[in-house]
Amino acid sequence: MLASRAASSTICPSEVARVLDPESWRSSMELVRAAARRLAHAGRVEVRQHRAVVDPDRAKGPIRIGRGKGFDDRRESES
Repeated sequence: MLASRAASSTICPSEVARVLDPESWRSSMELVRAAARRLAHAGRVEVRQHRAVVDPDRAKGPIRIGRGKGFDDRRESES
């Protein structure tokens, strides 16, 4: 999803969850947040709160997901 947006854009985990499971997306939220944490640790995305990059393991409440230094448009658009 990030690959289809402007480089400075972020996405909400709920956007991903709604694509995965439109009917009961809320039940997918923790899976999406866990994937965001793994991708953040790998440097592919950043987890943000109030526009600031935060430790993905300590983030509580609403987060946004943005491109990390290791984000690769080609690889991410294939995923």
